[in-house]
Amino acid sequence: MKIDLPSLEINYKNRVEQALDRFLPSVADEPSMLHEAMRYSVFSPGKRLRPFLTYCVGKALGASFDVLDYPAAALEIVHAFSLIHDDLPAIDDDDVRRGLPTCHKRFDEATALLAGDALLTLAFNVLARTPLSSPEIVIKMIDHLALSLGSTGLIGGEFLDIQAERKVQEEAGLLKISEWKTASLIQGAIVLGALASPDCDEALVKPLGAWGRYLGIAFQIQDDILGVEGDPASLGKSTDSDRRHQKATLPLLKGVDFAKKMRDQFYGLAQEVAINIDLPLEELRQWSQKMIFRDR
Repeated sequence: MKIDLPSLEINYKNRVEQALDRFLPSVADEPSMLHEAMRYSVFSPGKRLRPFLTYCVGKALGASFDVLDYPAAALEIVHAFSLIHDDLPAIDDDDVRRGLPTCHKRFDEATALLAGDALLTLAFNVLARTPLSSPEIVIKMIDHLALSLGSTGLIGGEFLDIQAERKVQEEAGLLKISEWKTASLIQGAIVLGALASPDCDEALVKPLGAWGRYLGIAFQIQDDILGVEGDPASLGKSTDSDRRHQKATLPLLKGVDFAKKMRDQFYGLAQEVAINIDLPLEELRQWSQKMIFRDR
């Protein structure tokens, strides 16, 4: 069955942005500049990929969209935090993100740092308010997001990425960076969508998580490929950042052709896992193909 992905993307994007508008503090409230920086970063023109995954999985398992809004928004808030900090002078020192000045360029470095901190804490506040009848499930969602972000998740992956600059890396090390820095949150988006669902069987969490992990690694490899051969105008950011920082990425260290083979391999592993999940996940299957083989 062919899914109308463009319409679905618009619907899910509109939905999560309405939720984000509700959850983010108003610029009319003090400290107004901090709140403005938070909103500036969250509402910059992004793909809303992670909420899309949450909505797709939750819908397949019969979750209410009014419930899914909470983990979907929490994930996008966390993603905005990670981008703000990733762009800071101490890390990647980038001037442009999503076609706009990065947060520390639009405001200042201290404001950007604190806006990222405030977004990270807000994400857990939003997730803690998920309107589920089981407090145990809400706690499990909070725990899963925390693990996705911690020292063996997104933040640990960012640390490994920094440590790997200007150093010769083995393939396994490069893949661990992709797994922790990017795949952990994509995996989290899929698992949180499942946990928010009344029909979620614990036995489903593991294969859904594996699907997300493989997708996330393939997604990061494609991101690195675009960092070498993508169009800066359509990407909304510089394509020479990885080269300038001598980043440890597969296409820079092993070549683009090798990176594409690895991308295809992990996408194939994701598809193998998906075949054995007995759920109506055609939306997610078609969306995953689009997100992996995107050109921007």
